Amino acid sequence: MSAQSKPTQQINLISFLARFREAGIGFFILILVILISLRSPAFLTLDNFNDILLNISILSIVALAQTMVIITHGIDLSVSSIIGLVAMMVAFTVKLNPGFPVFATVILGMLLGAILGSFNGVIISYGKVPPIIATLGTLSIYRGMVFFYSSGAWVNPIDLPAEFKMLSKGTPLGLPNMVIFAIIFAILVYFFLNYTRAGRDIYAVGSNPDAAQMAGIRKQRIIFMVYLISGIASGLAAVLWASRFESAQTNTALGFELQTVAASVVGGVSVSGGVGTVPGALLGVLLLGIIENSLPLVKISPFWQLAMQGLLILIAVVTDNLILRSVQRSKK
Repeated sequence: MSAQSKPTQQINLISFLARFREAGIGFFILILVILISLRSPAFLTLDNFNDILLNISILSIVALAQTMVIITHGIDLSVSSIIGLVAMMVAFTVKLNPGFPVFATVILGMLLGAILGSFNGVIISYGKVPPIIATLGTLSIYRGMVFFYSSGAWVNPIDLPAEFKMLSKGTPLGLPNMVIFAIIFAILVYFFLNYTRAGRDIYAVGSNPDAAQMAGIRKQRIIFMVYLISGIASGLAAVLWASRFESAQTNTALGFELQTVAASVVGGVSVSGGVGTVPGALLGVLLLGIIENSLPLVKISPFWQLAMQGLLILIAVVTDNLILRSVQRSKK
């Protein structure tokens, strides 16, 4: 074998991995499921997989929005605080107005999330503040507003009407409403990214913002839009969160932003921008859900969950950089 053919084969292998990364993640999940099932047969049951679906429904909604943000070469670290603030505001609204329509809580949550997401969008797209700095700042601001709005008080299960609690738990179609919300949102995001001009513009801005602007794409508008969508998704997640856990606390969704970033990048969304798919992000969400669910079953401390998430992020980012560099070398 010649010295020239060996690098070529390596490049072809890495290009293959880049093209079929979702299949690789799916294969890894399959192996993981088999190993966990051998260690704990209770894992491979219908009830347990139903629990996994419930646990990842909210994460999938916010992770898909985070995916769109990361595709534009951005990041939204404020999603956890938006969830906490909106959950508190909606829960207090329902508590003080017991007759408040349940469907209206969803609209209210998404509207409040849109306002908070818009603020992120303005300071990033028009204020030219780096996304990581801007959303790190609003993460603290919005979390502080949770304490200010609630005066440190919590909304407890006894304060919420049964109709609101059933918003996430009802099963009119055989699946919990929360899972149905997640499925509908995933379908909408998939068609938005793949079959609309705005969706294609998101990829264009992430791949090459200068070329996109020269092609007539309004970069600032696209960047504002993805943070707006992130806020709306977080607002929806906040309502479902308050409904499922039947409460709103000052520490609601604390640290949740790490999970959304982990799910996205593990699912093949490139931190360099321009690359990412809905199926890949959903596989990343499923992988995190399986890990979270399986740790107690195999008698591993749940405290390892954060460490494993961080490790998965590092592996995904390193792999992404290796693929990017190899593709760039192949073009020279």
